[in-house]
Amino acid sequence: MKHRIDELNEKTYTYTYTLIEGEALMDKFEKISFEVKLEASPNGGTISKMTRKNFNFTKHQIDELNEETYTYKYTLIEGDALMDKFEKISFEVKLEASPDGGTISKMTTKFYTKGDFVLTEEEIKAGMEKALGMYKVVEAYLLQNPDVYV
Repeated sequence: MKHRIDELNEKTYTYTYTLIEGEALMDKFEKISFEVKLEASPNGGTISKMTRKNFNFTKHQIDELNEETYTYKYTLIEGDALMDKFEKISFEVKLEASPDGGTISKMTTKFYTKGDFVLTEEEIKAGMEKALGMYKVVEAYLLQNPDVYV
C-alpha cells in the first residue's frame, strides 16, 4: 500500500494522507483519509495522533524502533479503540525471515485494563479476528498476484 501526502504543515507537525496504491485492493477497502499529528512524548520519544476523517482517532506512543532486530514497539494511549475499558494497549511487532524467502510478522499485544474490567477470551478472539480481517484480504490478493508488489 502506498500513501499520498495531501497536506503537510511543518509548523504544527501535521500531515494528511490518503491510501492510493493497490488499485486492485480499492474495491475491497473504502477510500480512507487520515490526518496525522506528531508530538514529542514526555520520555523523549514520539507520539502519533491519527484521525480518520469523519470517524475516530487513535494516539500511539512509539516506544522503540530497532532496525537491527526488526522490531517495533508502540502503545495505544488514547482513542476510541480503548473503549473506556483500557488504560492502554501495548504492541510489539517483530519481522523474521521465513524458510520460503518471505517474511513472518509476529505481534505481541498487552492489554492494561481499567478498574475491575476483565477481558474475556471471547473478546480477545473477536478483536484478533477484526484486526486480522484486513490482512486476510491483502494476503489473498498478493497470493493471487505475486508480481504486483515488490
